[in-house]
This record gives sequence, C-alpha cells and structure tokens, in this order.
Amino acid sequence: MILFVNACVRGQSRTKRIADELLKKLGGPVTEVRLEEAEFPRMDEEFLNRRDKLTEEGEFDDPVFEHARLFAEADEIVIAAPFWDLSFPAALKQYLELVTAVGVTFDYSPEGIPTGLCRARKLYYVTTAGGDFFPEEYGYGYIKALAGSFYGINDTELISAVGLDIEGADPEKIVNDCISRVCSR
Repeated sequence: MILFVNACVRGQSRTKRIADELLKKLGGPVTEVRLEEAEFPRMDEEFLNRRDKLTEEGEFDDPVFEHARLFAEADEIVIAAPFWDLSFPAALKQYLELVTAVGVTFDYSPEGIPTGLCRARKLYYVTTAGGDFFPEEYGYGYIKALAGSFYGINDTELISAVGLDIEGADPEKIVNDCISRVCSR
C-alpha cells in the first residue's frame, strides 16, 4: 500500500499535480490522508500523559495511534507539501508529531538510539516553491532526518519544482518538466 500524505490545500495545487503523476507511476493501491481535513488532537499535557500511558500498556490499537499505524504499515510513502515560509504547512508538522510514536514507528535501543519500525522501502517528498530560495534543510531535510533517524526509511527522494512565481517564469513548463522527470524513471 502506498500512503499519500497530502498537505496541499489549494484546489489547483501544483504540488499535488506532480504528486498525482508520481502516484500513477508508482501504481498500486493508495491510501490518502488529506491533512486539510484531518482532526488533530491538541498536544497538551493531558494528551501526552494519555499517550504515554497507552504506550506503557502497549495499547497501540487506540485511535491515538491511528496515523502512526498507517504510516508504519505503508510499503511506500509520498508526502506532498508546498514550500511555505521556509518550511511546509503546519498541518504536516502536527501529523508528524502523531506519527512519531514510540512502539509504533520507532523504538529505542538499550543505548537510547532510535531504531525504525516502519516497513516502507522509500519515502518521496514532493514540493513546489514560488521562488528560487529553496534551502532543502528547511522542509525536505527535516523529513529526511526523521525518516532515516526515527522511522528506518533510509531511501528518500526529493521531487521539486521551484521558481514558479518569478516574474518571466513559465510555471506550466516548470511543472510539466518536473512531471516529465518523474514519469521518465
């Protein structure tokens, strides 16, 4: 199963257009999580205490771990998130806080080092940016670090189209060139 984490909110999202073509190329059943429609719990002390208690008791069937279980069980993961304010939409951060669950997506070695429990072979990160200032470490770098350090997914790939809103740019050509690169693999 391919897990599609959709952090695109615009109806005509260029990021989603690229992600849709990647999903077609990958083939297979897709489970989509639309972050725009997701209800995230408030990460307050009460929530954290409850989650900690459930973790201690090994109660990973609880709805608190629903997103983490789905993430851990995916064979491949596609995250589509536009580059906003030097990062990605806040909903993706909230989602990742729920996904990063000890006992579900990772565990700790006796030395305290995270070890991944996810079975995904690969994680794709699809993004677009209006400008050319696109430091990878602010968006993709964070996802790549989590994937490798916590989830055990060492094969990650950035798929990006940048410079879309620069005066004189041809955004349609830039997006189509990116889609062509995706489809030619």
